[in-house]
Amino acid sequence: MIPAFLQDAYELLRNCRLCPRVCGVDRIGGSELDGRKGFCKQEGIIKVAYVGPHRGEEPPIAGTRGSGTVFLTGCSLRCCYCQNYQISHEGLGKTISAYELAKKIEEMCNMQRVHNINFVTPDHFYPHVLHTICLLKSFGRGIPVVINCSGYQSVEMLRMGEDLVDIYLPDFKYADSELAKKLSACPSYPEVALAALDEMLRQKGYLSTSDTNPPLAKKGVLVRHLILPGHTDNSYTALTMLRVEFGPRLPLSLMSQYYPVRRQREESLNRTLAKEEFDRVLKHAVDLGFENLFVQFPDQAKPGLHERPKFVPDFTRERPFD
Repeated sequence: MIPAFLQDAYELLRNCRLCPRVCGVDRIGGSELDGRKGFCKQEGIIKVAYVGPHRGEEPPIAGTRGSGTVFLTGCSLRCCYCQNYQISHEGLGKTISAYELAKKIEEMCNMQRVHNINFVTPDHFYPHVLHTICLLKSFGRGIPVVINCSGYQSVEMLRMGEDLVDIYLPDFKYADSELAKKLSACPSYPEVALAALDEMLRQKGYLSTSDTNPPLAKKGVLVRHLILPGHTDNSYTALTMLRVEFGPRLPLSLMSQYYPVRRQREESLNRTLAKEEFDRVLKHAVDLGFENLFVQFPDQAKPGLHERPKFVPDFTRERPFD
């Protein structure tokens, strides 16, 4: 029996407004077979590319045994440079029911003893994800649930999942609306993401961790920012905006892992991040006084542009992060 609030959530797929694009497409249609696709390029049944442990998240999320990631196919943002382009743009993945997914996650938790359950880019499948979480709770699974998202979230959807989610791991990609339009077809990103962050923080507060060694994330919000080559001004402004809006105690993860997985129209995005660019943005973050700062330093032994770095997954493999 599906709870009433989930039935209402599933109904939103008929005139889809799960993400702030509010494209209004009927993703269900008469059946799962003839549903239409929205901006996310997905129909009304959940599609999953990978369920398994991932040790590349921030230390309180990954811990010693990894985060139990669920990579969902499709995306409501679809950045042109996406590192996970195989699933966000090319649609790699398999359809599955919420019950089947819950059982698959339960098996992962039992076998791998992961520290949390981490739904990656779930916006366009939010009803299915909340349904899966309800099923996991009915199984007695009580480890923290992470929503790992783009920052471009519907406040309405966030409120619907308030009692089921423990940790939010959102990006804050853009302070520059023109850049957001150019790279993600989303000029409203800055104001929408700030409103979503405000709601996440209202619900969960700043990230809190356990007293264990190492400390593990229990509840709260940790914001990520990926520095884009050639766009340190965007990073400067984004960090300043976060500091002004949410204060120095906001947990912030500064990421340097950009890699050109596909040829880009903008030439600066066809290279990795320069050390000088990273150093400039890091100094700005320190100068702003962020007190809870996670830093992903650039790999000094970078691979060549034709050699896939270890942090870029390959979802055609059974273990994408090996």
